[in-house]
Amino acid sequence: MSRIGKLPVDFGSDIKVAANGDVITFTKGKISMDLDTKGNVDFTIDGNTLTFATKSDAKEHRAFWGTYRALSQNIVVGLTTGYTKQLEINGVGYRAAVKGKVLNLQLGHSHDINFDLVDGLEAKVEKNVITLSSHDKQLLGSAAAKIRSFRPPEPYKGKGVKYMEEHIVRKAGKTAKK
Repeated sequence: MSRIGKLPVDFGSDIKVAANGDVITFTKGKISMDLDTKGNVDFTIDGNTLTFATKSDAKEHRAFWGTYRALSQNIVVGLTTGYTKQLEINGVGYRAAVKGKVLNLQLGHSHDINFDLVDGLEAKVEKNVITLSSHDKQLLGSAAAKIRSFRPPEPYKGKGVKYMEEHIVRKAGKTAKK
């Protein structure tokens, strides 16, 4: 049984939660996010609490029970506090700059890489640290992974784009053989 699915999702009075069939809509100000349960789980909204239950003991329904609870909790946390991710750029001549809704990256390629920031995603650059922030956890994670994929860190010198909390396992070069 899912231990995550049993927990209720508490949301503040500033977030409005509405249900329309199998779609749960979370709204705070001008930001609105939907969660489509596709009929896999039952849910109830009681005041400021959202609870999920399985429709049956089928393996698929039990699997979705915890998943939809976790997704709705991520939406509530995103609407209240938001999410941030930091990327660090290491390498001589590697730079980043934000120009409007475009993140300009110079990562040692023959050309600059212009990464378009979609709606709901913000970026700041301070020295060699890119700070991405968003209210959508999935959007933030995919954008950070895409930026990292432009120049992943290499194990010999550590050059490239890495997550701030990521630890790169360094390899010794040819001179370590002696």
